[in-house]
Amino acid sequence: MTFYDEIGGHDTIKRMVDVFYQEVALDPVLKPMYPEEDLGPAAERLTMFLEQYWGGPTTYMDKRGHPRLMLRHQAFHINPDARDRWLTHMRTALDDVQLSPMHDAAFWDYLERAAHMLVNTFEPTPEIGPSRAHRPDLGLTS
Repeated sequence: MTFYDEIGGHDTIKRMVDVFYQEVALDPVLKPMYPEEDLGPAAERLTMFLEQYWGGPTTYMDKRGHPRLMLRHQAFHINPDARDRWLTHMRTALDDVQLSPMHDAAFWDYLERAAHMLVNTFEPTPEIGPSRAHRPDLGLTS
C-alpha cells in the first residue's frame, strides 16, 4: 500500500487541492501568478503531480513529462512572501483533509521543502497590474 492509498487516494488529494485553490483565488499576491482566469487547469495539474509524487497514478508524467519543478516555476516571482502565502493556503488545505499525524507530518515536510526550494527572488512583490507576478518573457508556465 502506498502513502497515496493510505491517505485516501484521489478523493483526499482532490479535496486538498480544491481547498488550496479556493484560498489562492482570494490571494492578491498568488492569484496573479496564474495566467488562466479559471484555476481549474492549475488544480488538475497539481492534483496529478501530488498523486504521482505520493505513489498514485503516473498521469502527470504521462501527460506533462518530468515535473521539473524549479524550471516550471522559474517564470514566477516567488519571494518569501509568496512562499509563505502558498504554505499558509496549503496548511489550510492539509488541515481540511485531516490526515493522521504521521501522514500530515510527512506531507507537510514535503510541502515546506518544496516551497523553500522554489523561492527565486528576494525582491518585493511588484505592484504593477494584474499580471505582476508572472513573467511571460521567460516563456514558461506551470
